[in-house]
Amino acid sequence: MITMTIWGEDFEQEVRPLIKSFYPGEEFQVTKKEESTLSAETIRTAEQFKELLVALPEEEQPAYAFCLRKTEGVLAVRADGVWYADAFAGVPENAERRIYKDCLMRKLYLILQKLTGKTLPWGIMTGIRPTKQVLERLEEGESAEQIRSFLKEEYYCTDEKIETSLTVAKKEHEILTELDYRNGYSVYIGIPFCPSTCYYCSFPSFPIKIHGHLMEAYLAALKKEIQYAATAIPGKKLQSIYIGGGTPTTLSAEQLDDLFTAVENAFDLSHLKEYTVEAGRPDSITPEKLQAIKRHGIPRISINPQTMKQETLDLIGRKHTVEQIEETFYQARELGFENINMDMIIGLAKETPADVALTLERIGRLSPDNLTVHTLAVKRAARLNTNREDYADMAAENVQEMLRLTYEFAKAQNYHPYYLYRQKNMTENLENIGYSRPGKEGIYNILIMEERQTILALGAGATSKFVFREKNQLERVENVKSLKDYIERTDEMIERKKRFLEEFGDRL
Repeated sequence: MITMTIWGEDFEQEVRPLIKSFYPGEEFQVTKKEESTLSAETIRTAEQFKELLVALPEEEQPAYAFCLRKTEGVLAVRADGVWYADAFAGVPENAERRIYKDCLMRKLYLILQKLTGKTLPWGIMTGIRPTKQVLERLEEGESAEQIRSFLKEEYYCTDEKIETSLTVAKKEHEILTELDYRNGYSVYIGIPFCPSTCYYCSFPSFPIKIHGHLMEAYLAALKKEIQYAATAIPGKKLQSIYIGGGTPTTLSAEQLDDLFTAVENAFDLSHLKEYTVEAGRPDSITPEKLQAIKRHGIPRISINPQTMKQETLDLIGRKHTVEQIEETFYQARELGFENINMDMIIGLAKETPADVALTLERIGRLSPDNLTVHTLAVKRAARLNTNREDYADMAAENVQEMLRLTYEFAKAQNYHPYYLYRQKNMTENLENIGYSRPGKEGIYNILIMEERQTILALGAGATSKFVFREKNQLERVENVKSLKDYIERTDEMIERKKRFLEEFGDRL
């Protein structure tokens, strides 16, 4: 158990992910106090803070303590009964919260690095979009060397991660420049049904055996929202559509056909640059469903194995075989699909680098056009977290080595990295990275990760992201997650977007 006490400014959400990266799996107990309760005397130095903490009764001494103000702060870490403390000052009164946060994080990182002997690959960078600042700096004309220095000095990133960020950001910059993304928008359509729920999943995902009776009502509600969305942003060109989930191919071939027809009837698709259906799990895909996708001219699909080890598939709740993955992929190729993505996850229960090498070997034989490598992240709502005692002794071995194997595989197979993102509570503080063969990059993936274009999101649990063109600013408008609520409150979901766009639409 890690105990943490914070006086003054509250930066729990910022420091917690960094501490967990050094001490994965530890539980947290956080106490927040007003600065006035700390001491009659203002605490300014690390030594003053340490003396005050040492004077506390043993049972009241936290493992981590912070006294934070608008322009300065002191922090201390206790390990094996010894306090390690540091302080920082000189942050301008009107500075962005990010500037203050980074000063605090650098001090904390150096203490934890000294205590544990660990170096985190991404340093203090705990946000989900490591390439965002790199891309912004490239667009402002900074050189690669200036960006390298910035990531090294400000965030303590390793050389390997800096070079990966630069490579990805350069490819994103190239694609976005060609896209003229500012004059367009994208649409996400969520199908929140699945054959079963995987142990790591926290997305809105409803097992079909339990919730299948709601499918027709859900699709009727979804089509109503689609009809509204097609009129929501006049003057903008629809550039990409992504149908995800859940697992969209839990729908029947007839239901898919009906959904695609509704999209075609509602939207002007003449400016469309990309249309993707996340076919997803092989146990939900049939030749008839693939034919329905192909018949509507949708060129890009995903077939996601996650692993090619059968024991792991069984353990994580995937109700299909390795052979089904391969059969489904070959069926898609025979039907003429020339842009197929495959997802894999490293860090799954009980897996070793040898298991990942086997997965890569079998994926290599299939030769998909995209390969997306996810590092396992333990989400709050996932069964892996809520039932953690069931998986307590199943941790994967040496996930950094697994990631290294995927790097080498991608390079040898002529895949280049084109988008990258991270999540909280990722195994070993690593990343997710999308690889592509030349010319097969997923445009939607870049747009959503770099938050460069408004995305209208439709369906239960979907979150629309509205990007304001004059500022680096984004606002979210959320749909309810419950299937029943979404079906009954579709008009309310439409009204939420309508009200937002009436007030702010001219700034998009």
